[in-house]
This record gives sequence, C-alpha cells and structure tokens, in this order.
Amino acid sequence: MHIYIVMGVSGVGKTTIGRLLSEKFTLPFFDADDFHPLRNVEKMKNGIPLQDEDRKIWLQTLSEKIRSWNESTGAVLACSALKEKYRKQLQSVPDKDISWIFLHSAQEVILNRLSSRKGHYFKPELLESQFLTLEIPQYGIHIDVNKSVEKIMEEIMEKISNEKEKSQIGLLGLGVMGRSLAINLATRGVKVAVYNRHVENIEVDIAKSFASENKSIYDFPWFDELEAFVNSLERPRNILLMVNAGKAVDLVIESLLPLLDKDDLIIDGGNSHYKDTVRRENYLEENGFLFMGTGVSGGEEGARKGPSIMPGGPAKAYNRVGDYLEKIAARDKAGNSCCTYIGPDGAGHFVKMVHNGIEYGEMQLIAEIYNYLRFHTGSTPEEIAALFEEWNAEIQSYLLEISVDILRKKEKNEFLIDKVLDAAKQKGTGGWSTNAALELGVPFDTITAAVMARNISGKKEERKAAEEEYQPTPSKEGNLQEISESLFKAYKAASIINHSIGFDLMGEASKEYKWSLNLSEIARIWTNGCIIRSAFMEELIDILKESPLENILMHPDIQIRIKDSKPELAGAVGDALKHGFPVPVLSAAANYLMSFISGQSSANMIQAQRDYFGAHTYERVDKERGEYFHTEWKPGKE
Repeated sequence: MHIYIVMGVSGVGKTTIGRLLSEKFTLPFFDADDFHPLRNVEKMKNGIPLQDEDRKIWLQTLSEKIRSWNESTGAVLACSALKEKYRKQLQSVPDKDISWIFLHSAQEVILNRLSSRKGHYFKPELLESQFLTLEIPQYGIHIDVNKSVEKIMEEIMEKISNEKEKSQIGLLGLGVMGRSLAINLATRGVKVAVYNRHVENIEVDIAKSFASENKSIYDFPWFDELEAFVNSLERPRNILLMVNAGKAVDLVIESLLPLLDKDDLIIDGGNSHYKDTVRRENYLEENGFLFMGTGVSGGEEGARKGPSIMPGGPAKAYNRVGDYLEKIAARDKAGNSCCTYIGPDGAGHFVKMVHNGIEYGEMQLIAEIYNYLRFHTGSTPEEIAALFEEWNAEIQSYLLEISVDILRKKEKNEFLIDKVLDAAKQKGTGGWSTNAALELGVPFDTITAAVMARNISGKKEERKAAEEEYQPTPSKEGNLQEISESLFKAYKAASIINHSIGFDLMGEASKEYKWSLNLSEIARIWTNGCIIRSAFMEELIDILKESPLENILMHPDIQIRIKDSKPELAGAVGDALKHGFPVPVLSAAANYLMSFISGQSSANMIQAQRDYFGAHTYERVDKERGEYFHTEWKPGKE
C-alpha cells in the first residue's frame, strides 16, 4: 500500500490537506502530533522548542507505524519532518511506496495563519525556530500554500498524477547488456525508461524498436531525445549508464549535466577504470550530483536473469537505489541478493576489475589444459569435454561448464572450436588489474601471465612465420588416461593460487585506499550470477570470514590441498614444456607458489647488484630491519 506524508512547518495546513487527501484516496489519516509523548506536548505548550533527543522516541514510533500502515491499509500522515535525518528515519518503506508532499510559503504568511489559529498547543513564537530547523527536501511534491485550499488540492492531485507516470530509473544505452538489464528491471516491477541516441544510418530507432519488440509484456517509455528522457524520471533522478568505458562515459555525463537537478544520481554500469570513477565522482559531487561506479558481471544471460553487482560510491547513493540493484541481482544459496555495497569512490569498479582479472586466469588455465590434451594426447574435443564434465562434478565452475558445451558444439558435423581463430582479445580490465598490482606492489603472476598470453595470441601472423622458421616438434604421444588425474590436481592448485592472487590485490587496495572491503562478502556475491562462480568461491566465504587479513594460501585447509597438489603442479608444468606446449598460467602459478613458500629468495643478489651500480643501499640479515648499508663492491675499493 502507499503512504503519503504531508510535511512542513506548523501552520502550513498539513492536517487540513492531509484529511482531504485521505478522503480523495480513501486512506486513513493520522496526525504525527498525536504520537508525541506527553512531555513533548508539555514543552511545546510552554513555548519550549523540541530537541533531537525529544524527537527520538516519537520518530521511532512513527517509523514503525508507517511500516505497519504500508503492510495493511496505506495512510496519509501529517508530519513536520523538518530535517533530512528525520525523514530518513521515517523512510521505513521502499521509495516507491512513499510520497512526500512539502507544503511551504513565506514566514510572514505562515505567521499570520498561526496567529489566527485557536485551540492548538503550538505557540506562534516557535515558528522562527522551525524555519531555522527546516531543511528543504530535494525531492517530492512542493506546494506553495499561499492560495485557496481548492487550488492547493488541485495542484497536488495534478502533480501526484504526473509523478505516477514517471519512471523510477532511466537506463541509457541499449546494447546487449543494457537491453538485458532493462528487461530484468521491468520483470521485477521497477518502472524503467530507456534511451538510446538516434544517429542516421548508424543507430536508428534503437529505443523505439526495443520498446516495440517488448510491448506485449512490458511498457517501456522510450526516448531518443535526452531532455525528454531526463524529464520522464522521478526526482531525485536515477540514471543507469550502459555505454562503453572511456571517453563515451564522459561525453554522456557532460550532455546530462545541464538537464539534472541537485542530488540526481548517475550510475556507471560499464567496465570503467576505477581511477576514472574516482575522478567522475569528485567532479559530479562538486556540482551537486551523485555518482556510482557499479561493476556488473554475468554477460548477457546474467544481465537478463540476474548478474552479480558490485556498486561503489557514496553510501547515501546506494541507500537510494540499493533496492533496485538487489532486486535484479542473482541469488546465492541462501536466497540473498548477489549485490552488496562494496565501498566508497572507485571500490566497485576496482573489485569488478579484479573479478575480470581472476576470470582471465581461469579462462587461460582451461585453454592451456585443453590445448595440451588436444595436441599432446590427440584426444578429440568430445573426449576432452567428457573429462571436463567429470572434473566439473567436483569443482562446479561456470567457466568449465561452458567449455564443455563449446567443445561439443559442431557445425556441419565438424567441431566448431577448430574453426575459431586462435587470437584472443581483451577489453582492458585484465591489463588494468596488472597495472594496479604494480602500483600497489602486489605479485600478480597468474593474471599477468593470462593477459600476456592473450597479447601474444594476437600476433597470429608473426607466430605463423616463427613456426615456419623454428619448426617446433611438440610431442603427440601423450595418453589422456595416464595424465588426467595429475593434471586435474595441477589445475585445481593453479586455480586456488589464481584466486588467492586476486583477493590479495583487493586486500592491499582496501588498506591503501581505506575502502574497508569485506572480502568474504565479495566472495559471496560472486557465488552466482558472475562468470567466476564455482564451488571454491562458496568455500571462500567462510575462509575469508575466518581470516580476512590473511593470504588464502595460509588457511589450514588450503595448505593441506596445496601441499598435496604441489608435485603435480610442478610436474604438469615440466611435462608440458618438455613436450613443447606453452602453459603460461600453470607455470606462473607454480613459480608464484615456489616464491611464496621460500623463506630465502634470490632478492639478496638483486639488492647487492642495485647497490653495486647505483648505491641504492641494502638491509642486512644480521642487523635490525630498517637499517641500511652501502658497500664498495669492486675489488680494491673500500
């Protein structure tokens, strides 16, 4: 049911208008003054202004009543609600279920009304304190009451009618993800308006066609004119951008700014760089607007049925649109939304960037193992698919699941995988995560190796020319059955290491940027809807809850698994390289592990070299940490 709250200082006519609205909508009417405790009433009778402490129990009572009315009959409530924090406390129901009607006028107009009012305990001399307390809302219906009651009601009803026709959220950009998210929102009862630019011979009637294609099920208000799109939205406005990362986002923002009002919110749902998100948020905040960088993972199907969503930005922005985002997200095993507030400024896009980095590593792992099995053992795609399906009964990886489907797909009785060009692309997030790791000083072996593997795959012509010159002779004498068990153990170990590297980067970023990331909660929202969901991700929820500040590889249960699989990981790397097959991510995982568990590394030689040629100094094992030394290493020099 719906709640109408008629607000404003005393004397604006809240009770009169509230009663008329209750008759109009056949809803019960309540006056907030009737819920004040006796001591508050006595204070006001004696001309003593109420303090926040006085209002505490009163506001709590009203909040509970509003929730109860919303669940039963609906209601019209007359309540001063002068401060934003009071209104926030009263907002105990979703935004869509409550309408604020702000009655106002000049102070002298209201004072004249109060002076002529009889039989009310409110003293006219308290009016000045109310005007000083009043924080004008930047939302709702605003009505100047310096007119007849009939005219006031006419304006209110007209504005209520207009508000009912407005959309709760606007989606800008109807590419694959935008279209799917629009349908997802509409499916879950969110009124969404859609916009796509109209460019002759390039993007023609995109929004119109989308609305037409879905009109039998959904009513999408569609626009290809930006100002009309913005004006179609409830205020404060919520606009979700689904455009390509980079300059396009800035151009859209600049085109929107002249059309927006204070506290309107722009949500960037693309794969933007987290530093761009920080910059945009600061820029918009300076101009009185809100901005959220929101990662969305799940591809086209996830966007349509329920993705994993990673919103970052001001907490107050998430509080406003969190309900919408949580509605459209996937659900975890407990039925909770795979969407959570990640943290301030660029946290949401940073976490999505790392998600994609882990994804790069997992995809490359599968590709390496497929390639090794296919050409070392001579196994068919169907045989490898059967093996992957067997493995996936245990690990329940979405990426391994889709790999099974890929390997079984045929076109004209031939395996389609053999028709796919072996030159991979990347959108940038993998490379960005590598750069972030370098900036933060975090090892990033597997993900960096996966990015570089894609880069070298793109040099198809050079690779073909090099093959002709070098004439490599990879071994084709392997046996699928003989190596599958050890290879599976190597794969699982490498996958654990790849995940630990990604989560380690997020932990370091959280400390550096003071984001207070909840890594366990991030793992939870990655258990469904997203590309890297798996049984291991389910385990990580508890592992990261138990040891949130510790590297995943140090958890006792993980140590047992890694110790058990370490020989197979090293062996798989050695065998693959010996037989002529590159395995960059498997190799990177093995090298990372060996470095991670080595109390003595080779870095002492590096430090000595740096000191030799550059006098960079070094620390000594026989001295206190933080004490630095320089040596003249060249013979004959002291």
